[in-house]
Amino acid sequence: MDTQIEKLVLAAKEAAKNSYAPYSKFPVGSAFEDLGGNIFNGCNVENLAFPSGLCAERTAICKAVSQVGPKLKIKILIVYTPTARVTTPCGACRQVINEFALPDTRIICVCDSDSILDMKFSDLLPESTIIDELM
Repeated sequence: MDTQIEKLVLAAKEAAKNSYAPYSKFPVGSAFEDLGGNIFNGCNVENLAFPSGLCAERTAICKAVSQVGPKLKIKILIVYTPTARVTTPCGACRQVINEFALPDTRIICVCDSDSILDMKFSDLLPESTIIDELM
């Protein structure tokens, strides 16, 4: 794993420590680098009024958009779960990532074992419509 990926994994793990997951007991952290080299991270924040909570990926993306604006483009996105097997983004997160990803955006899912899933966004959500095509 190269140093930039390691830096992002550490940022995702740090974010997971702040997770608010009293209902699922499933903390998740996410971190990503945008095309400008900025790094953003986020954790899941649950709410008893399901589905009012936010997943870690969406928290990080919302945080980034609020800071750099709607032209955000994700270069590499990490999802970390403190589990033995990797966990991929849920369907809602895949749709939100789609708004800000490029087809070759790397999605890397890591966990507490050596298991890693590293793929292009176009493989995570095939046949999706990229928002740039609509505008």
